[in-house]
Amino acid sequence: MAGPVRQAIDVQRLERYLCDAVPELRGPITLGQFGFGQSCPTYLITAHDGNKLVLRKKPPGEIVSKAAHRVDREYKILSALQATDVPVPRVYTFCQDDGVIGTPFYIMEFLDGRIFEDPAIPNVSPQDRSEIWHEAILALAKLHCVDTEEVGLENYGSRRDYFHRQIQTFSGIHQGQAAVVDSDTEQAVGEIQGFQKILKYLLKPSAQPEDRACLVHGDFKIDNLVFHPTENRVIGILDWEMSTIGHPLSDIANLLMPFTWLLLRNAAAAVTMTRLSPGSLPGLPTRAQILERYREYTGYDAQASLIYGGAFVLMKNCVILHGMKARVARNQASSGYAGQYTMYLDRVVELAVRAVEIGERLLEGGTAKWQGKL
Repeated sequence: MAGPVRQAIDVQRLERYLCDAVPELRGPITLGQFGFGQSCPTYLITAHDGNKLVLRKKPPGEIVSKAAHRVDREYKILSALQATDVPVPRVYTFCQDDGVIGTPFYIMEFLDGRIFEDPAIPNVSPQDRSEIWHEAILALAKLHCVDTEEVGLENYGSRRDYFHRQIQTFSGIHQGQAAVVDSDTEQAVGEIQGFQKILKYLLKPSAQPEDRACLVHGDFKIDNLVFHPTENRVIGILDWEMSTIGHPLSDIANLLMPFTWLLLRNAAAAVTMTRLSPGSLPGLPTRAQILERYREYTGYDAQASLIYGGAFVLMKNCVILHGMKARVARNQASSGYAGQYTMYLDRVVELAVRAVEIGERLLEGGTAKWQGKL
């Protein structure tokens, strides 16, 4: 739930704007700020009658990359998906006027439900655990099956060369973040060690899967889903700033990332994620079962491309954590946990390099031991 506001905004100006833009909300209002939302500051608005809405805004200050913090894209795709069966919160208004609270923002419905931060879904019955994961897969499949032309998103992104374009984008973001100078130490953040090795593998045409195109979320995972308070169904998918038209593998690999951490045998992950091992928790599906359920819904079998997908998602996570480090250096971090997350960067780089080494061996016709574990 929301806590104290860490990045202050002008409540009176916001209240005046909301009186016209969202008539359902009647002032006076109070604000809280969510602890999650590493990229875009996210606030809970509560009216005097108890009505609640959520505000997502672009961070203040100079932004390292124009491709990041795209609250306008979030609002666009959420608006387009309102008439589909994809579970999304209702959106009310998008404000581009920096004079209201300093940066562009949008207002959406507050979803009163459950968010599971632990992908093992502890403290529920085996049947509930199984149903929760299967509903997550169904929500992803619904998104990937949306007809982009029917919802007016046919130009939301290119339908070709998704991975190549994404890798180039994240490489550019990485370079910009590396040049950021710490406001206290006056030292540059610097590049991620081993990053060029990761990029070299990901850019190999022989490693990349065949082109496919659909709407992709960009950060689809269990803790970006809101489940009904008592029923095991998804009522909302959150955090759409990296959404585009792209390859479905990217979302599948992102959803499966907790399993990938375990399979790569990182020492720290093996301690914290042993519950994700096959058979460790009744009702928890295996990677193979998740992939099969997704294939039943969509017809796409991602099995053969998972090592590439895992390396790609880990590369993105490296850049995202590197970005948190850059924002901490600039005192721009929107999350109360941003400093803690930057400590994970070296660990994630290690995992990414390990995935790349496995991928390289597979390209050379080496052992398929990794695929056997999937």
